[in-house]
Amino acid sequence: MTDTEALPLHETALIDVHRRLGARLIEFGGWLMPVQYAGILEEHRAVRERAGLFDLSHMGELHVEGSAAGDALAAAVVTDPRALAVGRAHYSMICAPDGGIIDDLIIYRLAEDRFLVVANAGNAAIVSDELAARLHGWSAVLDDRSLATSLVAIQGPAAAGVLAPLTDIDLSALRYYAIAEGHVAGIPALVARTGYTGEDGFELFVDWDRGPEAWDALEAAGRGAGVAPSGLGARDTLRLEAGMPLYGNDLDRGTNPFEAGLGRVVKLQKPGAFVGREALARVARDGVAKRLVGLTVTGRGIARHGHPVLRDGRRTGVVTSGTHSPTLGRAIALAYVAPADGEPGTILDVEIRGQRVSAEVVPMPFYRRHPRTDG
Repeated sequence: MTDTEALPLHETALIDVHRRLGARLIEFGGWLMPVQYAGILEEHRAVRERAGLFDLSHMGELHVEGSAAGDALAAAVVTDPRALAVGRAHYSMICAPDGGIIDDLIIYRLAEDRFLVVANAGNAAIVSDELAARLHGWSAVLDDRSLATSLVAIQGPAAAGVLAPLTDIDLSALRYYAIAEGHVAGIPALVARTGYTGEDGFELFVDWDRGPEAWDALEAAGRGAGVAPSGLGARDTLRLEAGMPLYGNDLDRGTNPFEAGLGRVVKLQKPGAFVGREALARVARDGVAKRLVGLTVTGRGIARHGHPVLRDGRRTGVVTSGTHSPTLGRAIALAYVAPADGEPGTILDVEIRGQRVSAEVVPMPFYRRHPRTDG
């Protein structure tokens, strides 16, 4: 392939829905995806105040099954999926032998010997290949259903009220980071109480060609509640306010979980070895070389990915994500800085268009939702 040639973009089963709704479509992770419909600000506020409807069918869905599925996954990722009860999920990572993050994941336990691993779109094929290699020799098989699965999410305080009449699953009994099998609008679905917005919400895994049907049912049911079709632009501002990292910005192969402030997910004491364990144990013992922190920009300007971060004129790090927070009404950012410069209350500078703009290290997350009241 020459430099001028490009691989064709994948399209989700909902592409015609997005075009009908007037979405602006962009390339993301090898897919043609809606970045916005009515506008990022409007969609962001809809999710915070009511609910937003998202097409997330670009994500990777990798099913791992077999009598040794739990043991095999425990040897492949930094968490211990064997500790999950059936119907529960946890946040995880798959790391390289040097401890660098290959991808961050959500792992659901669907049955005693059956797990669902959800990977980021741009990394889905990489994770699939890596997991297949790491499962070799175990009584476990990998079934990559990424191109056979549509994923539709409804996120926001109105999400449960909109979804409940459409499903035979008792949503009041479905806890955060839990998953159940049932139907939505008559469509067989796995329904998870997970999301990437900082709000309560649900993610619906259905067969590929049922995705538009699931979307249409949620859109119709949510019309009176002000549910808004929402794109990747709002998803990014929402996740940043909630302090959730984005792979490729805040996480990458040159970063380990401890540097990203996610060392809590690394189960160094779990039985059996796992890939990256020795390197991560050294980091846990010796400390990190950099630290991911939250910044509020107190001067004029918006910190963006790649902007240098300084302390007393000395470069201490770099911004990895930044935006103007619609909820908080000020500029916020994530940045890696030297550990000594990462304590809350520390005043730093961000270099924005050649100007040094003041920023303060603050506790994470920037935004935390009110607890839900439906059980």
